[in-house]
Amino acid sequence: MNLSDVADLGYPLPPPNFPLVWSEHDEVELRSRLEIEIRCVILHVLLTAALGASREVTLGWLERNEIADHLTDDERMFLERRSGNIDEFMLCIEAEWALAWLLGIADELDPTQYVGDGLAAWAPNLQEDEPFETWRLRSPVQIRSAEEAAVLLDLYYCLDAGNAEAMRADAFPPGVTQPYVIGQRRWALEWAVIFRGDDHGDPPAWDEVEMGV
Repeated sequence: MNLSDVADLGYPLPPPNFPLVWSEHDEVELRSRLEIEIRCVILHVLLTAALGASREVTLGWLERNEIADHLTDDERMFLERRSGNIDEFMLCIEAEWALAWLLGIADELDPTQYVGDGLAAWAPNLQEDEPFETWRLRSPVQIRSAEEAAVLLDLYYCLDAGNAEAMRADAFPPGVTQPYVIGQRRWALEWAVIFRGDDHGDPPAWDEVEMGV
C-alpha cells in the first residue's frame, strides 16, 4: 500500500508508529474459494432476509444446501426469529461486495464507490431455489492473489482508522462514502486474508474478527 493513496482519498495519514496489518516477514494466504463462497452466500441470505424474504427462502435455502452450520449464533437467531438489528444486516452488502472482489467478480474495490452493479444477478437466485452447487458452476470465479488482497486490507485498515479518529473527535468522517462501507469491506478482508507469522494466531471465525484500530 502507498500512503499517498490514503491522502488522495481524503483521509488523514496514520501516525509514524501506526501498526499495519502485516509485515515483510509474514506469509499470507487466502481462505479457500469454497469458504469465501459460503460466507458470500450467507451474507446474501442475511441481506435478503433483512429485505423481507421468508424463512423458507432464506434459512430454508441454507439448510437445503447444507450451509446453515456455518452461520454465527446471531445470524441464526436473526434468520429464525428476526431477532437483532435489521439495519445492521442491511449493511453486510458491502462485505459481500468485498468477497465478490476477492473472487474476481468485482473489477475493483474503490473506497469512493458503493457496491457495484451486478451483485444481485451474480448471487444465487433464492426465490427460484437455485442450488448452491449450480450457482458455483455458473459463477466465473478468478480468485485474487493473497498479496493483492493483503495490500488492499492495509489500505482499508488505514481508512477505517481515519473514520475512527473522526468519530472520537466528533467530526464529520473523511471520504465520500459512509463509514460503514469501509468497515464492512475491511471486516470481509480481515476474515479472508490469513497471515502466518510470530505476531499472528489462528484465523478468526467471522464473528471473531478484531475490528479495533
